[in-house]
Amino acid sequence: MIDWNLFSNPAPLINMASRSFARLGERRVRPFGFSIGQLPVVYLLRHGGAMSQKELARLAKTEQPSMAQMLSRMERDGLVRRAPDPDDGRSQLISLTEAALEKLPATRAALDEGNQHALAGFSEDEVQMLVGLLRRLNENLDQMVAREGE
Repeated sequence: MIDWNLFSNPAPLINMASRSFARLGERRVRPFGFSIGQLPVVYLLRHGGAMSQKELARLAKTEQPSMAQMLSRMERDGLVRRAPDPDDGRSQLISLTEAALEKLPATRAALDEGNQHALAGFSEDEVQMLVGLLRRLNENLDQMVAREGE
């Protein structure tokens, strides 16, 4: 049985850590022209290449309308571009611009520095254990969402 005391239950602690990471991450990426909410899209496009808005929304676990708004802002800010999909004339492929790609190393360095500070005092084994536990937790949550409907 889980004790529902705020500071002994994992769910509120994870939520608080997530919010703090997001706030601090936002401060670190803003000078480079990104927002923390855009980083999953940036990561997907950087490592997966050009893809459709629908595919980005699915992989980023974001609703289509929210993804459309985010991509419009990113396009306005010169971070992504759209091109016709050669395999589907009705669809467009989204990709990162050269300007966005040029900013990524410095953005990544700023985030890495923040992560190092956040994980100060953790051994490498503890960090790896934490990562493993969080992956398992996310897998469990994904399965629950799939079973219970979105």
